[in-house]
Amino acid sequence: MAGNPSAKAERAALRKLKAARRKTLWQDARNVPNLLTFCRIIMIPVVLFLLDRGSPRDCFWAAAVYALAALTDMLDGWLARRQGLVSVLGKFLDPLADKLIVTATLVWLVPMGRIPAWAVVLLISREITITALRSIASTEGIVIAAGNDGKTKTALQMIGIACLLIGYPYNFTIGIYDFGRVDLVHVGRLLVYTSLGFSIWSAGQYMSLFVDAIDAKNNATTDKKAEPPA
Repeated sequence: MAGNPSAKAERAALRKLKAARRKTLWQDARNVPNLLTFCRIIMIPVVLFLLDRGSPRDCFWAAAVYALAALTDMLDGWLARRQGLVSVLGKFLDPLADKLIVTATLVWLVPMGRIPAWAVVLLISREITITALRSIASTEGIVIAAGNDGKTKTALQMIGIACLLIGYPYNFTIGIYDFGRVDLVHVGRLLVYTSLGFSIWSAGQYMSLFVDAIDAKNNATTDKKAEPPA
């Protein structure tokens, strides 16, 4: 008995569609912004390896690699927008790479005594909450853009973690001002604690925007249903 021609055609079309998607995904993976994102992920074990060695020189290079990763974070987004290479893969990988390197580094710093566990738990909990909130908003067709407080949080966090990675006192002189011997662990903690304050504040803003957007969507739906037919 011959198969159903329409079913065969549908299966053939589905195979072609899957092949096209795989090809597009592979092409996206090879564009420059996404390659930079992959490099940022690869830098994570390098940072942790140098940090685990623990000498002042190793910690300095761990901070240098971390700073390089932060620069690639800014560069890949700029390139993607400038060259029109914004892709679904990039939208997934870019925030994932950021969260992985921040989370891995902070967790590694806890047993070294450079950052307390409670601060790391709060920061990670905030990131998980906002990621879940954005996922729910996306399924509802709502886009929540990052505010200035979130960007300030990210900048403070990046600089603070770099200071914690260096982790040793150094003599600092800027121009005619001599700050003497500065313990970068204390500087890093202060910046991370400040970023934590911005994190909690921006999380509250995200939630407020999400609730307002859901209310507006529900009200629009209710009004549309209440309109009499033309």
